Amino acid sequence: MFKSNDLDPSGQGAYSSAAARAAARAGLDTEAREVATGETDARQTWDRIRRRLRAEIGEEVYTSWFPRLELDGINGGTARLSVPTRFLKTWIQQHYIDRLTALWQEEASADRVELVVRTAVMRAPGAAPAPVRTLTQAAQRASAEAGSPAGSAAAAHVNANDASSGSPLDPRLNFATYRLGDSNRLAHAAALKVADAPAGSGPVFNPLYLHAAVGLGKTHLLQAIAASGATSGRRVVYLTAERFMYGFVAALKSQSSLAFKEQLRGIDTLVIDDLQFLQGKSVQQEFCHTLNALMDSGRQVVIAADRPPAELDALEERVRSRLAGGLVVEIAPLDEELKLEILAARVSTLAQQHPGFNVPADVLGFIARNCGQNGRDLDGALNRLLAHNQLTSRAITLEMAETAVRDLVRSSEPKRVRVDDILRIVAKHYNVSRADILSQRRTANVVKPRQIAMYLAKMLTLRSLPEIGRRFGGRDHTTVLHAVRKIDGLVGSDRALAEEVETLKRLVNDD
Repeated sequence: MFKSNDLDPSGQGAYSSAAARAAARAGLDTEAREVATGETDARQTWDRIRRRLRAEIGEEVYTSWFPRLELDGINGGTARLSVPTRFLKTWIQQHYIDRLTALWQEEASADRVELVVRTAVMRAPGAAPAPVRTLTQAAQRASAEAGSPAGSAAAAHVNANDASSGSPLDPRLNFATYRLGDSNRLAHAAALKVADAPAGSGPVFNPLYLHAAVGLGKTHLLQAIAASGATSGRRVVYLTAERFMYGFVAALKSQSSLAFKEQLRGIDTLVIDDLQFLQGKSVQQEFCHTLNALMDSGRQVVIAADRPPAELDALEERVRSRLAGGLVVEIAPLDEELKLEILAARVSTLAQQHPGFNVPADVLGFIARNCGQNGRDLDGALNRLLAHNQLTSRAITLEMAETAVRDLVRSSEPKRVRVDDILRIVAKHYNVSRADILSQRRTANVVKPRQIAMYLAKMLTLRSLPEIGRRFGGRDHTTVLHAVRKIDGLVGSDRALAEEVETLKRLVNDD
């Protein structure tokens, strides 16, 4: 029997080999311990954040909205949280994303919160949350230096936060392709006036505020204004509210908020689309400051939303007031003549892409009369006809069209119910004043109408609980939630009250 140093008199070869194996095992163990420690630390941080959130917002609100919010991982300073439904994601994003971000910044190194919807592909039902993965700073630096996809993605993200680049424009959305009718003529004229203003000139209407339901051409006009800026020599930035919001938050986290503000305030025209999605107190404050700075320095601001300024309940009063001080123009639903003109233009475009595609006049008339009130509905109907024509080789006739678009046919558009209408009708029905309902009075003859009005506002409008609370004298959303649950329970057990509520629903819908 011989020893290892019989082969290597110095003994160094066997020793170095054994040492290397030991070091490798130690390295693997260390890495495993680091991963396990990182996961444990992240879970403990998430537990602390949940406890703080529960204490801040109360047990009732927490158990209504947050039990299914889970931590999926931490990566590059971003805490990834998931929920099972898109509705939950939207609600939490609108109302609590700022607070969640602040809590993560206080408790851990994560400086951004990303909300995602988990699906069956991401996680099997009943399965445990995915292990939390963290990247060390050294690994992130190595990844970036090596030019890896992760490093490239990070660089793209930084560039995406450059406010001066704006949101991407669709080259098809210009003034030449915009179809005019009685419903949109004033909005088009105002937008064209703003777009044609020469460089260095003062604002025409400030701000120009366009509002309409979906699919009626707001974005088309805003992008047309932005596209015209380059030809007139004006510095125009087009941003969606979401892009503005994320750009500002990213600038705060990267400590470049001053540069972000200077980029926006150094332009000639700022165009903001879908303002109704602007959420978060700090973001709204910065938007208000930017709005004031641009308008006070004679710069043009153009904004679009799905409702007038007074109905943007999520925005602060001073922002709504400033917006209402400009030119506010509503784009009404399309009339039949305009729908026919839009359909003819779309058919012409489709015919260039699909030779032989043609839609008879009687079919166009049928679609214009029966398939919705906006451009997207019309596009959907034409796409159905195109698919049936191309895939079945059937000629487009009125009979074929009735079959192809039958699920798109609607007798009339649903009425848009307003909280003000509910307040007026409920107050009249119970012989109390609107001021009584909005007051702090707690007498029985006022509490019942108030709770029923809150219930109807939740059932018949798209307003969130906090928005309804603000419309009812600045009440907390938990008060609204209590009223909704109470009336909902009573309706199931009190037949007389159920009939009263049904009567009020009919009065509101028939108003």
